[in-house]
Amino acid sequence: MALTFYHVEWCPECLIVRDKLEELGVPYESVIVPDLRPLRKKVFEVSGQYYVPVLKDGDKVLSETRDILSYLETTYGSKAARS
Repeated sequence: MALTFYHVEWCPECLIVRDKLEELGVPYESVIVPDLRPLRKKVFEVSGQYYVPVLKDGDKVLSETRDILSYLETTYGSKAARS
């Protein structure tokens, strides 16, 4: 099951998450959302709020950068190290 990453291009926190996904070699669907928060309907539907970054992995939805990075490292970091 692929991850879905909701983000905007200019967001520093989004870049940190994107870099971690690339570093771990985790495949993901990139969904670039509008710059204006009220227009981020997809983000709201998934997470109940309008802020990015948001990462969806199956039923798991994360919206805090620190939580996303920790989740990625815990869930995918050890797999990448074994490859």
